[in-house]
Amino acid sequence: MLKIHQLFLRTFSLIFFLILIALSTTTYFWSKHIYLDQIEKNLSQNIDSISILMNSFDNLDYIIKTFKGKTGLRITIIDEDGVVVADSDKDRENMENHSNRYEIVHAKYEGYGKSIRYSHTLDQELLYVAKKIVIDDHIYFLRLADYTDKITDNFTKLIYQIIGFIAVFIIGAFLFTYFLSIKIKNETNAILEYLVKLSDKKPNYEIYSDFSEEFNKITRLLNKVALKLSKRDKQRSKQTAKLKVANKQKDEIISAISHEFKNPIAVILGYTETIINDEDLPEPMKKKFLSKIFSNGNKMSQIIDKLRLTLKLEEGKQQIMTHECLIKPLCEQVISDLKDKYTDREIHIEGEDFKINVDETLFSMAVTNLIENALKYSDNEIVVKLSQSSISVVDKGIGISPKDLKKINRKFYRVSRNGWNNSLGLGLFIVHSILKLHGFDLEIKSELDVGSEFIINIE
Repeated sequence: MLKIHQLFLRTFSLIFFLILIALSTTTYFWSKHIYLDQIEKNLSQNIDSISILMNSFDNLDYIIKTFKGKTGLRITIIDEDGVVVADSDKDRENMENHSNRYEIVHAKYEGYGKSIRYSHTLDQELLYVAKKIVIDDHIYFLRLADYTDKITDNFTKLIYQIIGFIAVFIIGAFLFTYFLSIKIKNETNAILEYLVKLSDKKPNYEIYSDFSEEFNKITRLLNKVALKLSKRDKQRSKQTAKLKVANKQKDEIISAISHEFKNPIAVILGYTETIINDEDLPEPMKKKFLSKIFSNGNKMSQIIDKLRLTLKLEEGKQQIMTHECLIKPLCEQVISDLKDKYTDREIHIEGEDFKINVDETLFSMAVTNLIENALKYSDNEIVVKLSQSSISVVDKGIGISPKDLKKINRKFYRVSRNGWNNSLGLGLFIVHSILKLHGFDLEIKSELDVGSEFIINIE
């Protein structure tokens, strides 16, 4: 398969060759026709000149010989019957009757005749021109002839000059085409090289061509494609990185869920096995074990409920039923429930009571998560501050780093530092989602080793 510049050069070479042949052939026949017409015209003018001199037959031979010497043309005078009266080149006595000659026949009836034919008398081809004239009240035919070999020689020189000029022009055009094909080759090679690099990896440069509008458009489009591919590669890299993070988080989530279920299951299995195997187990001890089994089963149920709630919140399927309630009693109930679990911890409420329009069950869950987080990661007392515009949970625990603070509301995001472990990483995600359903937002202020403040902005 040919390259584009080779195809271009071969095509134009063939076209130029055909043009050269066509122009040369056309020029040959066109020039020959013009040249013969010019010779014919000259012969006709010479006939007119001789006819003026030939008013009588006096000095006829002298006139013919003199004119022959000056012009080199053959001169023949023929009478009305076709008999040769005089000839500049041959003895008229040995010449045939010319009444049937083509040019004589036409001159007889039309006053003028011409023809090109081979002369057996002179053994050469000649161009004949004859005109009808009147000398001494008698009709004669004055005929001039020129040798075609002389005409051909002169014409050949002329045609060589014309064809030479055309050839120079064609060669110039061919050279221009050749260098044009080289330029096209360089442009196409640059584009192909760029495409190869584009197929392997992103080129480290932009391609540009000002050779033609088409090449310029192609290079600009290639640059756009390269830019799009580069952006796509970056997006793919980001997606790959996100997938890696997601896979890592998935492993952590599975590990966290396994850990959350492992202890309750171990407790349930242990106590159940003891009850089954020890038939003499005292009744108080059996009740205690059953209480532990119930407690851990309830804990597993709560974990599952939390996961289900997370999915509903994420998919927007969780419905809320709001009504007006007092915030202080709601917080006191939450604190009371938590103190059953954290018996030795202090939780205080500061601020005045006010009414709030919320889904009491979901909002209590959000407040519970915030206070329980504070209890887990702080050994000091927890303060719940109430105001008309916000509800804050303040602790003096380990705090959260600025890096983790930006990500802490994400689902399954877990922070771990000096004992900080956000369980499954669902607590704050659930809080954030519940508050969003109510049109509230969560603000977190924290400083490492100083403490944190979780603020529910209700206005």
